[in-house]
Amino acid sequence: MKLLLNIKKEKDDLGKQVNNLANILPLTTFLKNCLALLLITSSISIQAQDLPFSNGKKYILGDISVSGNTSFSEQTIITYSGLSKGKEMAIPGEDIGNAIKKLWNSKLFSDIEVYITHIEGNVAYLQIRLSDLPQLNELKVNGVKKGKVEGIVKDTKLNKGVKVTENLITTTKNFLTKKYKKDGFLNTKVHINTVEVKDSLQTARVNMVLNIDKGEKVKIKDITFTGNDVLSDKSLRKSMKGTKKINRLRILKRSKFIDSSYQADLGHVVEKYKENGYRDARIISDSIIYNNDKTISLNIAVNEGTQYTFGDITFIGNTVYTNEQLTRMLRIRKGDTYNGVLLQKRIADNSKPDGDDITNLYQNNGYLFSSINPVEVSAANNVIDMEIRISEGKPAYFNAVSIVGNDKTNDHVIYREIRTRPGQLYSKANVVRTVRELGQLGFFDAQEISPNFNNPNPNEGTIDMEYSVKETGSSQIELQGGYGGGGFIGTLGLSFNNFSIKDIFKKDAYKPIPMGDGQKLALRLQASRFYQTYSFSFSEPWLGGKRPVQFSTSLSHTKQFLYDYRTGNADKSRSFNITGITFGLAKRLQVPDDFFVLSQAISFQRYDLNNYNTGLFTFGDGYANNLSYTIGLGRNNTSVDPIYPTAGSNFNVTAKLSIPYSLFDGVDYKALKDEYNDLDLSNTDDYARASEIDQERYKWLEFYKVKFKGDWFTQVAKDLVLRPSVEFGFLGAYNNDRGVIPFERYFLGGDGLGTYSLDGREAIALRGYPNQSLSDNDGGTIYNKFSLELRYPITLKASAKIYALGFLEGGASFNNFRDYNPFDIKRSAGLGLRIFMPAFGLLGIDFGHGFDPLESLGETGSHGWETHFIIGQQF
Repeated sequence: MKLLLNIKKEKDDLGKQVNNLANILPLTTFLKNCLALLLITSSISIQAQDLPFSNGKKYILGDISVSGNTSFSEQTIITYSGLSKGKEMAIPGEDIGNAIKKLWNSKLFSDIEVYITHIEGNVAYLQIRLSDLPQLNELKVNGVKKGKVEGIVKDTKLNKGVKVTENLITTTKNFLTKKYKKDGFLNTKVHINTVEVKDSLQTARVNMVLNIDKGEKVKIKDITFTGNDVLSDKSLRKSMKGTKKINRLRILKRSKFIDSSYQADLGHVVEKYKENGYRDARIISDSIIYNNDKTISLNIAVNEGTQYTFGDITFIGNTVYTNEQLTRMLRIRKGDTYNGVLLQKRIADNSKPDGDDITNLYQNNGYLFSSINPVEVSAANNVIDMEIRISEGKPAYFNAVSIVGNDKTNDHVIYREIRTRPGQLYSKANVVRTVRELGQLGFFDAQEISPNFNNPNPNEGTIDMEYSVKETGSSQIELQGGYGGGGFIGTLGLSFNNFSIKDIFKKDAYKPIPMGDGQKLALRLQASRFYQTYSFSFSEPWLGGKRPVQFSTSLSHTKQFLYDYRTGNADKSRSFNITGITFGLAKRLQVPDDFFVLSQAISFQRYDLNNYNTGLFTFGDGYANNLSYTIGLGRNNTSVDPIYPTAGSNFNVTAKLSIPYSLFDGVDYKALKDEYNDLDLSNTDDYARASEIDQERYKWLEFYKVKFKGDWFTQVAKDLVLRPSVEFGFLGAYNNDRGVIPFERYFLGGDGLGTYSLDGREAIALRGYPNQSLSDNDGGTIYNKFSLELRYPITLKASAKIYALGFLEGGASFNNFRDYNPFDIKRSAGLGLRIFMPAFGLLGIDFGHGFDPLESLGETGSHGWETHFIIGQQF
């Protein structure tokens, strides 16, 4: 008979407080013995209920002791409980209950019990008996790959030292079960076992074994509907974007069951009915049937309701725009089949920030605080009369416009791209365009640019605009080596895409280089034993700082040595030197719209041949000059990320023209042509004369060159982007007697990377075939190419943008218009991967299969597979 009071807090019932009376001390009187007997016989019922605190007797606390399995000091536990020696309190009473709550809420203990050890007069002596919650010692995860364990630990917070409670175990099981079910593992089972660690340490610890049985991903065998008379099962299944039944011919859509996608698709089914006028359609029930072949079938019961049509549509509250203007924008007439989805899009298309809807009509003209709400006022006889209730509010004006997050880029570089100015009337289109323009700069992570609306004041009609940006690496280094063209090729390139030339002489600006003014500076050196190339380029996007007029210049020099077939080495005494310089201006236009850019450039190349005899010319000693003017018109409204555009188009048409020297140089080119055709090039004297004629023909290059390229981007799914593309190029001559020059030609096929021959040639990519294999050795004068590419992003983070792609391509090169046939093309298809890292630019690999034979290689069947490595360019 040691204990008088036993008050416990059990871990299996955290909210229950039990004050128990037990074991009465020996009494010396008969009355006390009777009372003890009475209490003992009723103890069973007393233990099952809470004693009222008002029944407690006042005691003074004596010593308080601590027992049990705990690593905490006795004084720490007593202090944390709130109990203290000498304190007057009722037993049983609130103080004991509060002490247990405090200890339990610390989440450090379990099995908390408070006992009265003995009583001396009005002094009660207590004992707190408890156990520490065990800490996690080791965690073992079974059933998943080793690479996934770290992610599980991070998600569940099962780190070493964490307190292991029943709640932690239950929460972990539920989290992992839901996680894998979302990924299509519908039969996931999670088991958690804990084993007590017994060693010399006093700390309570357990080892945990986490067994995850994901099972097979559950596929959907069939999806059936009941109650659908108007819309077929096929039509309803098609409306389900993420839930598809097994179809072995389908590639892009999975047949795995994912509950979150399924729930969203039930809403899509209802939307499908609303698009067809069945406003009251709803899902009555849905069920999952588990099949014997480990698949499931989905049964969905619908109530279609009846079809509705639009009745009268009236506008209320509009003063800025007339009813006729709003009706033209709404494009819905009385008598049209009711379509709730279309109605909402015509009022506010949330999927397109620049959509053609009534909300944007108001917001693009200053009415930021406007609201448009469609209300059904009547649905009699299945005809829905609508009121479009408009609250226009006051026109809003931009107050303060600011930028945050630009640590490197100077403010003026950003502000000159911003289309929202203080005091300017609010326009949502200008906000969207600003985000696009900032993303196109390439200095910021396009995915992280955020327009923040601060301090909106409908009464004053003002709004503060803040653009939040995140700097990304805008400079690139190219350091590579490889084997090609008969020898080792080394490349060193530096590209500074946010350069500041005005700070070039400021020592403090080198961090590591002067940056922040949006200029571009590039240096490149490439060399092998057969050639050396040096190039420099610089561009200023805002010449003068007031208008978007880009000035650019480039300078290059190449020394190419002749290959000696006898020794396999370069003959340094025989060289082809090419020196070039270019100056260009590009101006953003306002008409037809300000997406158009007009570019112009003047370039000069000097070709010097020193005993360099090849099939390209009949002369090995001589020169050629190429002075040309290039004019181009382009329009680029792609958005938002220049590395991974998801919408818009980009096209360019250019014309490169030389001076028509044959009109005024006094040379009879017809006579020279006739003489050339009569020469026998196997005769030494005739060959020498042919060299003189060629030198005269190519002393100043005469030509014109036209090229067109267009790309379109369409988001066919949430992240899936389709990119059709078309290209065409033509090289012609003003004077047919003078002929088409052997420079500036097109070389089709392969990866599209240029070779060391800098004679104005253009390398056009067409994957699935070897480099330049689809043109003659001397190149083509005309080509066309068609491409269809499907892209899917793996990650679009600033540190690395990665996307996969599949492609279909076709193209051909021709020597003249007589042979040109746009349908006579070489076809290919394949898969690829692109990786863009700010420090290294674009890298990629493609696997292309050529479907047509290469007659030049003697092939009769399909060419087969080719692997292409991509560096620093995009298709």
